[in-house]
Amino acid sequence: MKVSQAVASRKSVRGFLPRAVAPDTIRRVLDAAARAPSGGNLQPWHIHVVGGEALERLRGIMRERIAEAPAGEAREYDIYPRELVSPYRERRFQVGEALYHHLGIPREDKARRLAQFASNFTFFGAPLALFCTVDRRMGPPQWSDLGMYLQTVMLLLREEGLDSCAQECWAMYPQTIAGFLSLPAERMLFTGMAIGYEDPEAPANRLRAARAPLAEFTEFIGI
Repeated sequence: MKVSQAVASRKSVRGFLPRAVAPDTIRRVLDAAARAPSGGNLQPWHIHVVGGEALERLRGIMRERIAEAPAGEAREYDIYPRELVSPYRERRFQVGEALYHHLGIPREDKARRLAQFASNFTFFGAPLALFCTVDRRMGPPQWSDLGMYLQTVMLLLREEGLDSCAQECWAMYPQTIAGFLSLPAERMLFTGMAIGYEDPEAPANRLRAARAPLAEFTEFIGI
């Protein structure tokens, strides 16, 4: 697979087949992804991969936790700016509405929308879960390194015929996940990721999020 094909075919998959991912495959991907750019070669990413009985245990923990604290726990960072301005506000709204359109859930059906959101915390049935954590002393440049590592992981997964969904929603339950992963005090959760094989029959997987045209976000100077 060419890099351009991996980029074009990568999407957020929200429905997975009950098909196991070979341990050697995920190890190979995570190892190769470490060639991602890193300022000063700090390599600030820390990765946990969860599967099998441990993943089922986590799903059980989250069912209980969501019932106890549906709004989540004390956040350690804002997933989105608190005042999301245009055009970012509209982009977020449009992708959400497009997803619920494919799922056949109208805007007024709050219960079904909440149930769909809660499926994030089952990793949409994926056989593998990934968590990325970072030292609290790191700053925004190192957080950008995390994104480059994770994007490299997602593209290499496509090369292996696998799919993924990056899930910052896990930042809603940082204390629960820190406890589950036994994180040291200096480490904080950044994001989760579902990994597996796409279920082509899942309605949510019909979504192909729109992207702004090149002219909307690019200026060419001197060329």
